Formats: sequence, C-alpha cells, structure tokens
Amino acid sequence: MNAFRRHTGSFALILPLTLFLGVFFIWPLLTVLQQAVSDPVVSKNLPRTTAAISAWNPVSEPSDEMRTALVDDLKSLDDDQNLGEVVRRLNSAQPGFRTLMRKTVAAVRDGTEPISLPEIDARWNDTAFWRAVAEATEPYTDRNLLAAVDLQHDASGAIVAMPAGESANQAILLRTFAVAAVVTLATCLIGLPYAMLAAAASGWRRQLLLAAVLLPLWTSLLVRTAAWYVLLQDKGLINSLLVSLGLLNAPLPLLFNRTGVVIAMTHVLLPFMVLPIYSVLIAIPRNLMPAAASLGARPIRAFLHILLPLALRGIASGGLLVFMAALGYYITPALIGGPKDQMISSVIAFYATGSANWGMAGALGMVLLAVTIVLYGVYGRLSMKTTGGMT
Repeated sequence: MNAFRRHTGSFALILPLTLFLGVFFIWPLLTVLQQAVSDPVVSKNLPRTTAAISAWNPVSEPSDEMRTALVDDLKSLDDDQNLGEVVRRLNSAQPGFRTLMRKTVAAVRDGTEPISLPEIDARWNDTAFWRAVAEATEPYTDRNLLAAVDLQHDASGAIVAMPAGESANQAILLRTFAVAAVVTLATCLIGLPYAMLAAAASGWRRQLLLAAVLLPLWTSLLVRTAAWYVLLQDKGLINSLLVSLGLLNAPLPLLFNRTGVVIAMTHVLLPFMVLPIYSVLIAIPRNLMPAAASLGARPIRAFLHILLPLALRGIASGGLLVFMAALGYYITPALIGGPKDQMISSVIAFYATGSANWGMAGALGMVLLAVTIVLYGVYGRLSMKTTGGMT
C-alpha cells in the first residue's frame, strides 16, 4: 500500500510536466509531421478518379474508366478554390498541368455531349500526366520531405536529385548551419574573455559587467535588429566614426550582406554564451592560476592547461544554446541580410504564409529538427567523452 502511494505521488508530481510536454511539444511536432506527409487534396476532390486509377498499371495506357471518372469528378467539382488546389498539386508533380486542366475544365463545364479527354487535348494520352494523377491521389507522400533536400522521384519511382536550378533548399540549409556556426564561434571568442573578466571582478564592477550582458535581453529583438540597421548603414555611426578617424577612405559595406548578419546575430546571442561560461568560471577556485604561476607556468600555458579545460563545460553549453537559437533566426537575416543571406526560417515562412504550402513548410521544419537532433546527439557524445576524460 505504501509503495502504491509512493508511485501515485511520483506520478502526480510529473503529470503536469508530462501534460505540458505533450500539449506544447509532442502534439505540435506530430501536427507538423502530418502536414509534411499528408496529401489529401486530389483524393478528396477527385474521389471517382482515385478509385478508378488505384488498379491502373503505370506502364500501360490510361483506361476509358479513368477518363470517364475524371470527367465526372470535374463536372461535380464546382468549388473554384478546391479546383485551384488540385491544379496546383498536379502542376507541381507534372509541369503543364495548369494549362491542361484550365482547358479541360472549360470544355467539361461548357459541353453537353459526352466528353473525350484526348479530343480536348492530346496530352491526355500521355501516361506521364496520368502517373502524376496516380501519385497525387495517394493520401500520404514523401514528396515534400524529398523536395526539402532537393530530391524527387523519377518516372520509375527511384529517388534522384532535382535538376539544377529547380530548388535550392540544400544550399539554404547549408547556409543556415554555416551562419549559425560562424555566429557561435564569434560569440565564443568574445564571450569567453568577457566572462573571465566578469568572474575575476568583484563588487560593483562585476554587477556592471553582468548588467551590460543582461540589458539586451530586456529589449525587443526587433528593436535591437533595427538599431543595427541604423548603425551599419554607409552613413551610420560605425562607418562615420571610421571615416572621421581617417581609418577608411570610403564606408565599409556592412548592410545587406553576410557580415552585417553575423555582427547583429552575435550581439543578440552573446548573452547566451557569456552566462553559461560565467556560471562555470565563478565556481573555479581563484588560487589555481596563482598556484600555476608560482610553479613557473606562464599565463598562456596556465590558461590552456588549467582554466580552459575547466571552462569547456560552460563553453559547450553556451555554444549549444547559441547554435540552436541561431538556426531558427528570421528577423535579423531578413532585415540586415541580402537575398543570398536568408536562412531556412525565411523559406519556411514563405511556404507557410506566402504560398500557403503547409506541406513544404512542415517538411523543411522536420528536416531542420532532424538535423538539429543529430547534432545534439553528437554534442552529447562529445560532452560525455570530455567529462570522462576530465574525471
């Protein structure tokens, strides 16, 4: 009885956290995954065609039953919005479907005699268009997930790379990880000395240094990004100061390029690197460095062999926070960067709000999540090895 009460009490303690994770983390992820693989547009709006084409062999000629079913479906499909979604889905699978369906729908709706699809357009004899219809009638598809990494199915069903210039999702994903890595490195190079300075200070000096780090967190991200938009202009404060001091003859191009994006993101994410490192450094005994100096170690050698290994846990934690946060940045690259500096979040936002393609938005989000989980696993293994080596 006592064991039952203990288990019941333990379950009651973790139940709120479990519900929170289920409602605000697991359920949204499952919804995004469903959007990425769900494809019910054609099967929902063309039910007769879906039933007739299910038994069709893609290497054979289209049957009269399939043609008749498609004509009947188009006659009964009177919602132009649903028709537009069907046409958009079919055109994404086979270019040329937009003009073909426009011509076919006009003939079907205007004609009173029995309609023959090949008489409307000879392309209805092409099995490639019917294969596209057959593929689109499947309620679930991997098309979006493949397109998210610039892959597709060929006519035989094999997975092949998309033609050059048709999609750039791979390049944008690589750019996203490259920018996140550069920002993480920049925050580490700035944040480690700053955290060391804050940990070595005391009294009001330490409070002032920590306040300078925490102050940006109390300001809106949009406001901080807009401030950098003003500072980085050709006639902004930075360029004006450098030119007035005679260090430059002409302003540096700091806006609408990768340099501006890295500068602004480094400033925004710097607190997430400084605070974890500071929390580790503050727990290190202060007499270690003087002891190393008394034994003849130079400052650089003492730093590399004593302080840096002890601070690696904070550097790793801060690096993980900065890198994960940088992967999903949208406002800063959109305002500060140019067309070649946009990250994957901008593409996801375009598919979600610009073209209402929730499938592609969900697929890109799942790919980004999968890669992030893999990198987090690598970080976990490396941190375990580092901790074991230090132990």
